[in-house]
Amino acid sequence: MVAIITANYNQLTELVQGRTIRARSHPAAYPSPFPEPMSTFRRPADPSTDTGNLRRNGKRDRAQEIRNFLLEAVAQGIVGPGGKLPTERELAARFGMPRNTVRKTLAQLEAEGTITRHVGRGTYLADTGGFPADSITHTSPAELMEARMRLEPAMAELIVINATPADFERMETCLDRAERGTSLDDFEVWDAALHQALAAATHNRFVIRVFDMATAVRHQTEWGKLKDRVVTPERRLKYQEEHRTIVSALKARDADRARAAILAHLQHARRNLFGF
Repeated sequence: MVAIITANYNQLTELVQGRTIRARSHPAAYPSPFPEPMSTFRRPADPSTDTGNLRRNGKRDRAQEIRNFLLEAVAQGIVGPGGKLPTERELAARFGMPRNTVRKTLAQLEAEGTITRHVGRGTYLADTGGFPADSITHTSPAELMEARMRLEPAMAELIVINATPADFERMETCLDRAERGTSLDDFEVWDAALHQALAAATHNRFVIRVFDMATAVRHQTEWGKLKDRVVTPERRLKYQEEHRTIVSALKARDADRARAAILAHLQHARRNLFGF
């Protein structure tokens, strides 16, 4: 088993470094599924000059490249549940981006429960398999919001019935980290993590899987650009207040109040995003 895990990690490392690897069932070599240059990735001529003035949209695009890379590795079976992932240094070199950008992307994946990180040991795909299927990545922000407004309020009763003290502690952590965040990006990481924590608190694997897919859509560049245009500091404070109201109702085991609070929050977000 150790030999298999080591072989898979080495294979993934070769992909990160852009090497050609051999398929086990074919003697002929095939190229990495991420050839250089990547068709959707524009590498700066000198990466060292690109560390101070990246615009938020540029950061989103480049962070998405890491997501896509890891998703493809999972889809090909190169890394499976619990498998070791490339290091920050290897990913930064592969994509020509600052390590702090890589670190933020990995922190986001960790907050979602997609990966786990252990100091001194490395980064690993979650035991659940981490990434959802990518067939939903063409979902529009409007479609996602429509689905969320019907699904999330319905979770309230499941959470009230099934949530444990550890679930509520996780929600409080997300609230605290979102409120302490110094940027919109920080807030969005913990905003998404809170909604994922709500899904996890249902202890219903189907619901959790659906929200894995919703989280994947939230990380599309289109969604990020839309939020950049409408989320002001004032609106962020209001969202944080609404999040506190939701969690308070859930901790009180009041399903009706929690359902109403979730719906009101999503209606507010929809008005800000789409104007209705």
